[in-house]
Amino acid sequence: MSPLTARDLMTPDVVTVPPETPVIAVARLLAERGISAVPVLDQAGALKGVVTEADLIRRLAGQEDAPRGWFASLFADPGAEADRYARTHGATAGDIMTQELVTVPEEATATQIAHMMEERHIRRVLVTTDGRLRGIVSRADLLRALVSPPQAEGELSDDRIRRAVLAAMKKEPWADTFYTLVEVKDGVVAFHGFARTDAVKRGLRVLAETIPGVQGVDDQTQPMPIYLYASV
Repeated sequence: MSPLTARDLMTPDVVTVPPETPVIAVARLLAERGISAVPVLDQAGALKGVVTEADLIRRLAGQEDAPRGWFASLFADPGAEADRYARTHGATAGDIMTQELVTVPEEATATQIAHMMEERHIRRVLVTTDGRLRGIVSRADLLRALVSPPQAEGELSDDRIRRAVLAAMKKEPWADTFYTLVEVKDGVVAFHGFARTDAVKRGLRVLAETIPGVQGVDDQTQPMPIYLYASV
């Protein structure tokens, strides 16, 4: 049985932002998606940094900092002070992002990732190949691997199937991952919540059936209520 790797654990469909994204938009994105960090990619898709909740809190707290006295400023590092000012007063993701990234290759094992998180006191690592973002492994991903029963080599776990279904849904503009929930048990994908139309229900079934390892689809969605439909 092969050890779990970053490729097995990572969330592949990662929400990202360009460097010019306003700070308020980043904060709103984290709140709405229920995530704690968002990678920053340039126009070419190269990974430039990551904005975390800590960066946003630092940005908010920095507005209340009292200016340094003239004596303390004599011993300050001008470069470090300029960087700190930019990160606590910047208006965009590129200004406030953390640039010292902790990355791992897709072949990194769960044990290696866990040791790295413990030593660096971090909550997540970015999975990259040749400087390109492939996914994110968080502490929650490691915990799910710990409590999940071991899988035989070549066998897909229910959790991996579920993440694959969600990743596929997020690529389709007609699929709704907010009002439509996904559960997987013994390879059977179950959809709960609401679907806008019968065509969407049919699309979800076909989408799930294209995922390797899916043994069946159980659609338990209900018609979208009018008051919800008007808000999407």
